[in-house]
Amino acid sequence: MHCPFCRHSDSRVVDSRTADDGSSIRRRRECPNCGRRFSTVETASLSVLKRNGVSEPFSRDKIVSGVRKACQGRPVSDDDLALLAQRVEEAIRSRGQAEIDALEIGLAILPPLRELDKIAYLRFASVYQAFETLEDFESAIAQLRSEDAAAQDSNPA
Repeated sequence: MHCPFCRHSDSRVVDSRTADDGSSIRRRRECPNCGRRFSTVETASLSVLKRNGVSEPFSRDKIVSGVRKACQGRPVSDDDLALLAQRVEEAIRSRGQAEIDALEIGLAILPPLRELDKIAYLRFASVYQAFETLEDFESAIAQLRSEDAAAQDSNPA
């Protein structure tokens, strides 16, 4: 790690603490050359393997922008989308893989999106589960209805 003040090629770690709910480490460093201190934040890298074979860094912003399209016209706030993206990232990182398929990310979005808004879920699922016919939509809607009915039966009001 180069010192941002004098560009010396070495530094010493003075203190380390977890940050961002344990997903990163904040390190306080000191330059042995100029004696000045600075902070760094380290996170485990996560790459996304796209369909065309290109690998790129994981981005919560891409999840939010993709889901925002499905939520257009729905009562879903930016805070809801940020929380959904955080939940998806946590689920993906818990797998312990350094690289993950873009399709797997799309599929990981479905469960929390379903909890957030069922219409947005159907819109998003129609792309990631490759709905091709009206029967695909009808089947997904029937499954949502039966799960809602089962949930209501197990939790009478």
